[in-house]
Amino acid sequence: MKQNSIIFWTGILGVFLFVGSTVIGGYLLPGYSHISQFISESYALGTPHGESLRKFGFIPSGIFITVFSFVYPKVLPRTKMLTYSFYGLGIFYGFGTIFTSIFPCDLGCEMNEPSLAQLLHNLMGFLTYLIVPLCLILIGIKLKNLKNYALFALISLVMGGIALLFVWILFAEPNANFKGLYQRIVEGSILFWILYAAKHVLKSTRSFGSL
Repeated sequence: MKQNSIIFWTGILGVFLFVGSTVIGGYLLPGYSHISQFISESYALGTPHGESLRKFGFIPSGIFITVFSFVYPKVLPRTKMLTYSFYGLGIFYGFGTIFTSIFPCDLGCEMNEPSLAQLLHNLMGFLTYLIVPLCLILIGIKLKNLKNYALFALISLVMGGIALLFVWILFAEPNANFKGLYQRIVEGSILFWILYAAKHVLKSTRSFGSL
């Protein structure tokens, strides 16, 4: 039960801090558009409130999501696919959020003479969007074989599929006028999945189907 509570609260707090920081960051930056600008632009180097958003919003969010992802496999049947998929979520989405906050992009997140922080930020962002949707899909595939996990499996597959689709659109049109919207659909799909997974763990039982 203690593990279930840890999973629930770290998932909820991780999502709350990420969404809150995204909304507040956009509100505090004059002229900022959630439709046409990346989330990273709201806390980039040189922005008025970027350091505070990173320290008190995105980094704590990443810590919570990392804990959520590494503890969750302990309440599921021990299979390599589930364990590695949750670890992938923790490394590339949880720790990835911490990493991209420690190494924020340059003001405007432009690639003209990028700093080392910008290059590291972009590399982690690329890996995150490439790997995390696949982790959700793999979790969904494996959960299909478990009793009482049909809806969880479906949501994992759907959210992973939506995230993967809009990652492809975002990579195909990185400078599109709607790039901010595309990114938020990707992030929203992953965050919705975390919320559902956090809620689901409270009602999960120890009766698992055969694998």
